[in-house]
Amino acid sequence: MPNHVHMLVTPSVPSTKWLGPLKGFTAYQANRILARTGAFWQEESYDHVVRSEAGLERVRQYIENNPVKAGLVTSAEDYRWSSAGGNGRAA
Repeated sequence: MPNHVHMLVTPSVPSTKWLGPLKGFTAYQANRILARTGAFWQEESYDHVVRSEAGLERVRQYIENNPVKAGLVTSAEDYRWSSAGGNGRAA
């Protein structure tokens, strides 16, 4: 997505331990690539605890179909940054 990121993770530590460093690193790199400075990510984020395999599948499908819903591609597999085409999904 051009204006936000969806990520489905199964961490073994609380998000407070890794989300800040991840956002800091990616903001630094994006600003460097874009030759800009200042805040990159919005302050807000949304996290959700998935409690079942069905819930995990529902969230995965939502994330993978988001570029289709946004009109960026006609098929989830066509979105370059998606796991829908198998280019990132664990076997």
